[in-house]
Amino acid sequence: MLAHYLSFIRALSASRLGRWGVALTTSAFCTFLLIQAAMLLGLITNAYVGLIVYLALPGLFVLGLVLLPLAWWRSLRRTGLSSRELLRRHLADQELSAGVTGAPVLRTAAILTLVNVLFLGGASLRMLHFMDSPHFCGTACHEVMSPEWTTYQVSPHARVPCVECHVGEGVGALVSSKVNGTWQMISATFELYDRPIPTPVHQLRPARETCERCHWPERFYGSRLETLVHYGNDRGSTPSYTTLNLKIDSGAAGATGVHWHVGQATEVRYASRDDQREEMLWVEVRGAEGEVRRFVNTRLDDHETRSDSVRVMDCVDCHNRATHVYERPERAVDERMRLGTLDRSLPFIRREAVSALTAGYPSRDAAHRGIRDHLRGFYRRLEPAQAAAWLDRIDAAADVLVEIYDRNIHHQMEIDWGAYPSLLGHRDSRGCFRCHTRDMQDAKGRWIPDDCTLCHSILADDEPDPFAYLREVPQTGRTRAMHDYLRDEFLTSFVGEATQ
Repeated sequence: MLAHYLSFIRALSASRLGRWGVALTTSAFCTFLLIQAAMLLGLITNAYVGLIVYLALPGLFVLGLVLLPLAWWRSLRRTGLSSRELLRRHLADQELSAGVTGAPVLRTAAILTLVNVLFLGGASLRMLHFMDSPHFCGTACHEVMSPEWTTYQVSPHARVPCVECHVGEGVGALVSSKVNGTWQMISATFELYDRPIPTPVHQLRPARETCERCHWPERFYGSRLETLVHYGNDRGSTPSYTTLNLKIDSGAAGATGVHWHVGQATEVRYASRDDQREEMLWVEVRGAEGEVRRFVNTRLDDHETRSDSVRVMDCVDCHNRATHVYERPERAVDERMRLGTLDRSLPFIRREAVSALTAGYPSRDAAHRGIRDHLRGFYRRLEPAQAAAWLDRIDAAADVLVEIYDRNIHHQMEIDWGAYPSLLGHRDSRGCFRCHTRDMQDAKGRWIPDDCTLCHSILADDEPDPFAYLREVPQTGRTRAMHDYLRDEFLTSFVGEATQ
């Protein structure tokens, strides 16, 4: 068999163009197999090598295959011989003599054709599998995707492949993603992209095809307790607590909650200014019985509230940063202190940590030096006698701040603090109050409710006790009325509901 193969290759290599074709196909095939074996064994993990293996090598292989018939055709024209006569010139008679299974040259050609088809098919499948991997998405276009890759790895969805949300299921979604991916590769090559990259709200698959495969609205019921810890800027970085009992129900059995907006019995439609989903033109609610109420932004003129782009509300209208979560410096420091990774025993650590993070640095290296110098310099001035003994603790705190900085600030993409605000709640942006505002009124002048307790009961609001409003009501003070109201609201909406 080897002799037949070598004879066949010699015939194809009779011309210079044919030799190029044989060299390209053979070298691409062998190199692909070697690198693929190394990747399967874990010896090579670099995404750029993957691009070469799954894009460049198959491309060279196909180019070589194209050159072979072209070389043969040119030889026929140059010599004026027929194909059989040209074969007789380069092959022995036994290679052309017909047997039970045909001439050896035909068998060799058939076997090589089958190998080519299998190779290209296998390479295509491996290419699709590789390009669907989070590692490829995050590292192939390093400068562009480095911020998203960094935040993805520490996100709540770090074990969910990128394609589960950004591509979706079906042939149409696959083709659309590859077309979009081709444009992204062109943009990355010629630097045609924006800095920072805009949030792709218009390209995301509908939430019902992505988010709701795991998060079912009909399973959102009851409430969830959440306590937020905030640390002061005093010497001891004193903690205070905000405790919310989040009403997460989707509206089943007459209950109310934040997921009512995507419940099965309700449809919320809206139009936004410039289709950016941050300033609403109007909001329309369709109830279970088919009744419709429209609320129009009264701050705008009639002609400004017209829009051809109408959207049905779903998960990402609030959870716009469900995975690629960028932190605010104050909350990032508070969270590390809550987790115990940032040493709260250092005097004024909360204040100085935020100050060091937000000083403004021209580069990442400058930030690493500046953060460390800031903390060391501050404690040398504050406690000259103790600073040397605290050096290890100060440097450990600086390491934590460097990690926060590297996660959230990316100079090459012009991503600074607040570049990607979250629309969840109303701490980073207007969030809920995009719709829940008295500016949004219906034909009878009724506005969309904006009461805080519509979405959550408040058990403490920046208080030293995480359940301050469930304790005994103070007899005096301006907070007594609020204390009474918030306690009674919680008991009515939660405890009363639980005992029904």
